[in-house]
Amino acid sequence: MSSVKLTLVVAVALIDTDNRILLAQRPEGKQLAGLWEFPGGKLEPGERPEEALIRELREELGIAVKEPCLAPLTFVSHAYETFHLLMPLYICRRWEGFVQPLEGQALKWVKAQEMRGYPMPPADEPLIPFLVDLLGS
Repeated sequence: MSSVKLTLVVAVALIDTDNRILLAQRPEGKQLAGLWEFPGGKLEPGERPEEALIRELREELGIAVKEPCLAPLTFVSHAYETFHLLMPLYICRRWEGFVQPLEGQALKWVKAQEMRGYPMPPADEPLIPFLVDLLGS
């Protein structure tokens, strides 16, 4: 049996009052640059997924999220060439502060059914139907 490097990444669908979801574009110089994805990131050693998400949202977007406002929706298990990605997706409708692109990324609020018009990493695409089911049109 070959050993596969398992990478745990946590992501969130931030949902605004108009039922739009925030997508962030991966900046130049990053792997998969130019693709649109849900905000989030890798866990640091000893971090719980919710803690990692709260930290990432503060670092990337400048917003404060409380743990009870994070609801797990679904997850993705995706085999990339060099590693296997496991990514829980949370939804969040409540945060403090204004969403800002603190890491040079482009941001866009989009309706669930419009997400297919944005090129996404292969691991993010399977999440779209869950959000369409949740939010409808």
